[in-house]
Amino acid sequence: MGVSEMMRAVRLTAHGGPEVLVPAEVAVPTPRAGELLIQVSAVALNNTDLWTRDGAYGRPGDPRALSGWRGPIDFPRIQGADVAGRVVAVGSEADAGLLGRRVVVDPAIYDTDGPDAYPVGLMGSERDGGYAEYVTARVERAHDVTDSPLTDAQLAALPTAYGTALGMIERGRLRRGETVLVSGASGGVGLALVQIARARGARVLAVSRGSKMSLVREAGAHEVIDRGRDIDEQVRVVAPDGVDVALDVVAGDLLSEGLPWLREGGRWVVAGALGGYDVAFDVRRLYLHNAQVIGSAMHTPRHFDLLMEMARKAEVQPVIAATYPLEEAALAQEELARRGHVGKIVLHP
Repeated sequence: MGVSEMMRAVRLTAHGGPEVLVPAEVAVPTPRAGELLIQVSAVALNNTDLWTRDGAYGRPGDPRALSGWRGPIDFPRIQGADVAGRVVAVGSEADAGLLGRRVVVDPAIYDTDGPDAYPVGLMGSERDGGYAEYVTARVERAHDVTDSPLTDAQLAALPTAYGTALGMIERGRLRRGETVLVSGASGGVGLALVQIARARGARVLAVSRGSKMSLVREAGAHEVIDRGRDIDEQVRVVAPDGVDVALDVVAGDLLSEGLPWLREGGRWVVAGALGGYDVAFDVRRLYLHNAQVIGSAMHTPRHFDLLMEMARKAEVQPVIAATYPLEEAALAQEELARRGHVGKIVLHP
């Protein structure tokens, strides 16, 4: 398959609003040793795209500093962590048998090569991503999903949202039959948490609001708690004995107020701070009740392997809220920021 020398891309030129996303013609990247060149079929948007564009992650000791996911951004940067596509070229030391295969890219940059390595960087933030016609990836990070019944858009919806969700569930040691509380349940990670926790045999309580509540229930929640009303009162009605695990992307006041909902030995897993990152709580809720607060950033290689097995069997069904052509990436990010949708927003180069 012939590959042209130039490609269409949308580049992040600075921190700022949607106007800093600029369409461009750039050189097609050349796969290095052990890398693949992938023609992008679909790339999904995430909150990480917005926060990287805004520079909202802060830095240790300076939470208000403009920063990408793990530090300063080298501009211009091609965003887009979540890529599904087909292998069109291989570098040296890569298996030519992968040519033509449909793949999903694990977007994490890990600290070591082991199965339990931690992510310390992210495609689309610390390196160029998939807001483009082509992207390179290390061969071990490209997972063959050729036979999956999921669409390219659904496959692209998996890496960050479902990878983060599965990392939370694994680190929270969720077991069949346990009761789990999911915050932000209508978002990308929230819906993934609902679907995976339900597939794992847990009783799922999901926090959502308004018209989105019915869609969250359709995704698999056993009970949907209206975040527009008193959450504490509702939790105590539907889970009078408490919850075993909270899977939280909101934090803020929810974490401060919600720790008493945990049963003995309960686990509260945090992977986001939509409700605020300054949290105060009575530490006795932890040591007197053997409870844990666990931070969870994305997934490990082992978690991603598990996710790809689920994808091959279509054990989860990502919901696609909207699709856009690549050149309308700025409009797509504006829709993402409005948070009026349920499911994932996807670009098609």
